[in-house]
Amino acid sequence: MSNHIKSMQSLSGEGSSTLGLRNLGFGVGLRPQHFPYLMKNDDPLVDWFEIISENFMDNHGYARHVLQHIRSKRPVVMHGVSMNIGSTDPLNWTYLHKLKELADVVQPEWISDHLCWTGFAGVNTHDLLPLPLNEESLMHVAGRVREIQDFLRRPLIIENPSTYLEFSQSELSEWEFLALLVEQTNCGLLLDVNNVYVSAHNHSFDATEYVRGLPHQNIVQLHVAGPTGVGDCLIDTHDQPVPTDVWRLYKLAQELTGGVATLLEWDANIPDYPELVAELDKAKAVLAGEAIQDVPIHRQSDDTPVLSTPVVF
Repeated sequence: MSNHIKSMQSLSGEGSSTLGLRNLGFGVGLRPQHFPYLMKNDDPLVDWFEIISENFMDNHGYARHVLQHIRSKRPVVMHGVSMNIGSTDPLNWTYLHKLKELADVVQPEWISDHLCWTGFAGVNTHDLLPLPLNEESLMHVAGRVREIQDFLRRPLIIENPSTYLEFSQSELSEWEFLALLVEQTNCGLLLDVNNVYVSAHNHSFDATEYVRGLPHQNIVQLHVAGPTGVGDCLIDTHDQPVPTDVWRLYKLAQELTGGVATLLEWDANIPDYPELVAELDKAKAVLAGEAIQDVPIHRQSDDTPVLSTPVVF
């Protein structure tokens, strides 16, 4: 374990909840469709914002201006989709330097990315692709997480992706893999309960077993979103209201963690900003034990194209 990670442990306390990172409350993603509303209204109606890191790298135009305005009012978290942490390619130091430069400007509460690979031989697939979950992959990913944390000089927060296939070489469940990764690197976890729900449906495992099997003291953030059903598969589309079953899983995760930051993801068919905030407010109602209207999984015909990749503008 690197000296820097040891020093972070000594500052935050070994085993302390959320690595010493605070519960930010309830937030949404910062999307261009909402820039006019946010620039015209003093109160953004939410506690914090998450940005897609790649949208603001090398961007010194209006989007950066909006980000600086928002950052003056609310905490911001940087969430990436191109770190390529599971690839066998060398780490992309050009990308990481740009990420660090952006972090120096934004001063985010934390930086997150996904347990996946996104490219090979320098080609970005613009998708979050799954890994074989075995000891070899674990050693590979853990080494890269440690190296990135040392470079960024802050803990890296790793998110579980939605998956649509599994490898025959896998020897561990995804929650076992993440628990071992945390043990070896002291990274944080971004638990996307929608992704757990989607993957559990697609691979026929128990979503509650997944959530219960994680090291809850290292979970710093939760994602909720609405998927789409296509045939026998669920697709992580981020374009629908959060279904009731995902809210139930969210409540369990909050009970197990003791309360961490909540982020509503909505990346396509994006509603007007007040409507988006109203969907986020359901999280508060769920935690208060209030009954919310039953929301089924949105289903789409098999011949309609469905996108599951993060939106980058």
